[in-house]
Amino acid sequence: MNATITATARYLPDRVLTNFDLEKMVDTSDEWIRTRTGINERRLVAEGEATSDMCASVVNQLLEKSGKKPEDIDLIIVATITPDMLVVATAAIVQDKVGATNAWGFDLTAACSGFLYGLETGAKLVSSGQYKNVIVIGADAMSSIIDYTDRNTCVIFGDGAGGALLEPTESDSGILDSILYADGSGRDSLKVPAGGSLHPASKETVENRMHYVYQDGKTVFKFAVKNMADVSEKILKKNGFEGKDLSLFIPHQANKRIIDAAAKRCNLSEDQVLINIEKYGNTTGGTIPIGLDEAVENKRIKNGDLVLLSAFGGGYTWGSVLLRWNDSP
Repeated sequence: MNATITATARYLPDRVLTNFDLEKMVDTSDEWIRTRTGINERRLVAEGEATSDMCASVVNQLLEKSGKKPEDIDLIIVATITPDMLVVATAAIVQDKVGATNAWGFDLTAACSGFLYGLETGAKLVSSGQYKNVIVIGADAMSSIIDYTDRNTCVIFGDGAGGALLEPTESDSGILDSILYADGSGRDSLKVPAGGSLHPASKETVENRMHYVYQDGKTVFKFAVKNMADVSEKILKKNGFEGKDLSLFIPHQANKRIIDAAAKRCNLSEDQVLINIEKYGNTTGGTIPIGLDEAVENKRIKNGDLVLLSAFGGGYTWGSVLLRWNDSP
């Protein structure tokens, strides 16, 4: 039995931070940001708004679209690097907020690849036959860990969430395959240094601004360009497909140049690639499910279409998921 996505949803906060706003905050410019990243603006959560709030909105939308009740949900997986708190999984908080009284859940940490890791995990649990309704969410309130005096990172990230409902299907469609990787040797190139057991929170870690995202931009860029392109090409070849067979490629939205490199490797046209980085920036775990929901809403995907999802993230983590779209269980 396969798992298929039967509903999608997204949540973007109302507050907008434009490149022109950032010009007033750090030494940067709209032109510099656009030409190097493709970003025009990004969304930020309101004061007091947490990752669980964004996730709860996604779940409620999924329930409404699918016609299901909160008690129908068996499992909630939240892929995030900005949990509400270290102890108490954000998934458990979401379960309580939406009234999913029969669900269990857990958080998954894989940075920008988190939604793909969660999708693979959820799909396998559905295909086991033990679970019928699994929700996978990618969500991050990146503004909570961004230093808005660091022009290398504050121009890139935004806040947002997206998710999907997985159900079993007896058809040969749904989640077809995945290739996922991790390489912990890249941990020092993209990280939040403090706040864990290695460097617990202290006066020194706060003063040294160690609770914010640090990124070695050049190193990460080189890694991402090669590996996201490699894994995208690899999963197509593994399953006997070429770029021309794809209806849509939904890549992680980190940098337009990285997206363009992966699309070129797979010989894809502009019409085959979803890009929304200009509106939202890099929402980390949220980018792919947000893009997926936009594609569904704008009718860029229909039943029978072949869709490729690819991402890379800090850790390093990276991978691809290939699916044959079928929103009927």
